[in-house]
Amino acid sequence: MGNKSSLFLRHEEIAQIQNETGFTPNQIERLYSRFTSLDRNDCGTLSREDLMRIPELAINPLCERIVHSFFAESTDDRVNFRQFMNVLAHFRPLRDNKQSKLNSREEKLKFAFKMYDLDDDGVISRDELLSILHMMVGANISQDQLISIAERTILEADLCCQGKISFEDFCKALERTDVDQKMSIRFLN
Repeated sequence: MGNKSSLFLRHEEIAQIQNETGFTPNQIERLYSRFTSLDRNDCGTLSREDLMRIPELAINPLCERIVHSFFAESTDDRVNFRQFMNVLAHFRPLRDNKQSKLNSREEKLKFAFKMYDLDDDGVISRDELLSILHMMVGANISQDQLISIAERTILEADLCCQGKISFEDFCKALERTDVDQKMSIRFLN
């Protein structure tokens, strides 16, 4: 899979990505075009800086955490097109029961959980929750209010009384939430 030097993906690559992610061939081609436009070094991969230049992402208070998620499977701090598509697939809405493994409710919840689990230890601590709250609200709420929100959230969600939120606790807390609607982006056909 080249970059601007080979502007098109091969049919086999499109079919494989479609099978893995559930995106349509047209969506894959459009996203490939966007990917190549972000690849300023014309090397077929993106850096964190490349992703930070996406205007819609740059204004998101969780931008750094979202960008971090693209590199979870990366060994060299670069992301190729297939890795890029696998992350985007978490945000693909469910339509006509066309679900891939990556956009299932459980995978969307795992993705969201990892946004809060800053140290990747499998639980969300009070300090991690506090850090995320700081990212989301900045200086709009006092430190005391943020601490109160974080402590109350952990108290309500922590079913095992360990002072932290496990993935199971997280899922239980969000069981009545329409995760598909809240974690979906409309991708043009």
